[in-house]
Amino acid sequence: MKKSDFWFDLPEELIAQTPLDKRDESRLLVVDKKTGALEHKSFHDLPSLLEKGDCLVLNDSRVLPARLLGSRESGGAVEILLLKDLGCNRWECLSRPGRKTRPGTKLIFGNGELKAEVKEVTEGGNRIVEFYYEGIFLEVLERLGKMPLPPYIHEELKDSERYQTVYSKELGSAAAPTAGLHFTNELLDEIRAKGVKTAFVTLHVGLGTFRPVKEENIEDHDMHSEFCMIPQETADIVNETKKNGGRIISVGTTSCRTLESFAEEDGTLKASSGWTDIFIYPGYRFKCIDALITNFHLPESTLIMLVSALAGRENVLNAYKAAVENRYRFFSFGDACFFS
Repeated sequence: MKKSDFWFDLPEELIAQTPLDKRDESRLLVVDKKTGALEHKSFHDLPSLLEKGDCLVLNDSRVLPARLLGSRESGGAVEILLLKDLGCNRWECLSRPGRKTRPGTKLIFGNGELKAEVKEVTEGGNRIVEFYYEGIFLEVLERLGKMPLPPYIHEELKDSERYQTVYSKELGSAAAPTAGLHFTNELLDEIRAKGVKTAFVTLHVGLGTFRPVKEENIEDHDMHSEFCMIPQETADIVNETKKNGGRIISVGTTSCRTLESFAEEDGTLKASSGWTDIFIYPGYRFKCIDALITNFHLPESTLIMLVSALAGRENVLNAYKAAVENRYRFFSFGDACFFS
């Protein structure tokens, strides 16, 4: 298939720059993945669309405040974005300005509370940076770091918790699993009271999720890898749900990729962890999930390709066309779809 097969026209003003005052007041476009039929709902209507015996699988990864603003020891501002923990106080990072952060460059953040030195430059141009500090690194990062918002969001986020899900727990993502941003604790309680199970996986979202597909033939795209985990409790809940005929409803493409990466051919799971670079596009046969709750994605992105694999490219593009016509809000702080 061609990258251009997944193009749609998106007015820039529909890209949501800020979250709504209340998480669950976002809109929800319900799409029948078999027929393509559409219903316009609100996200707080979700419990009425679920059935006793269903299971929602959510990604409990928490976003690192991974954007550090500081200066070079020799003078001049610098910005570092943490990408991957390499151990021994070393991280793979993006840096700006790149030409000013060569190996040997020393950096200062927070009046010297955190210091660093650029050790090497990777083949892709990222920096390997070693950090020096007292205490616990993640606590220092919580004090000094800022949320690494996606490149299409230009507004400053007033409350950093609005870029975290209410159930986030496992610190490690460079971007939020945004389908979960619509849930409140009260909505989750209402869903559970209906007899719907909730289960958690962890996938630490990398910035590769924003990387564009450059190859025209999508099969030639080199998919980024991300670390994910499925605990035994989640495997047990999913297996029991499938055995009893309930639906496995993935909250977000990250939960979907985690489940599909480790599911057996019959859709069952066991406790697992590791890196996944699974690339799901039309023609893929889903093993585990039955339905998907997700936000509206970028044209020609791997994420709209994943959704098209589940619901059919024509159904998805028709749904997106209707969303544009009805002025839905797009991307991280935008509205949601339920492919049921």
